[in-house]
Amino acid sequence: MQSEHGVIFDMDGVLCDSEPFICAAACRMFKETHQVNVAPEDFIPFVGAGEDRYLGGVAEKHGIQLNMPRDKERTYAIYLEIIRGRLQPLPGVREFIEWCREHNVRMAVASSADRIKVDGNLREIGVPADSFDACVSGSEIEHKKPAPDIFLKAAELLQIPAGKCIVVEDAVNGIQAGRAAGARCLGLTTSFDAETLSAAGAHWTAPHLGALSEDVYKYVV
Repeated sequence: MQSEHGVIFDMDGVLCDSEPFICAAACRMFKETHQVNVAPEDFIPFVGAGEDRYLGGVAEKHGIQLNMPRDKERTYAIYLEIIRGRLQPLPGVREFIEWCREHNVRMAVASSADRIKVDGNLREIGVPADSFDACVSGSEIEHKKPAPDIFLKAAELLQIPAGKCIVVEDAVNGIQAGRAAGARCLGLTTSFDAETLSAAGAHWTAPHLGALSEDVYKYVV
């Protein structure tokens, strides 16, 4: 029997940790294209905001005029080269996805990243986009997190009310977006601690998908 609930996964920090790789790719792009050395910590305020803002925020800080979409496309080309054979799923990802399948729980991915990165990441970690019932990327959404648009779109594609979905997030912006959509929120402490995620509105927290409380499983089915 089909579960009446759905699960909507953010990607980075939930299914995989691609941040070190996209940061390395962006640093390399700035160096080779603009002859400017930028620091990894420059990107921290823009994590989870989508690549336009991720690159644009650092460019503003250093007074660089980006050439878009050229610079973003170059960053992605470097990124897809870097992750090959190196990007791994976070603990519990494959097992939880398989559990959802066994219990007829519909699943979606909702990531602020562009589709090329979403597809590349999911393929590399062994759960390609067609493993899910829906997949929404940042390029399909006008208002980014903490606006609820991406999760509302994912719920619509799943044909499940957002209020009956669990949003799995690792970032404050994502938790706020999930709450704004009316969803229950599971915060994974990949990027922020449990206290911070709970303060943002997370209903549950866990270190990763392999360490969920029984309450989460009970809610989903």
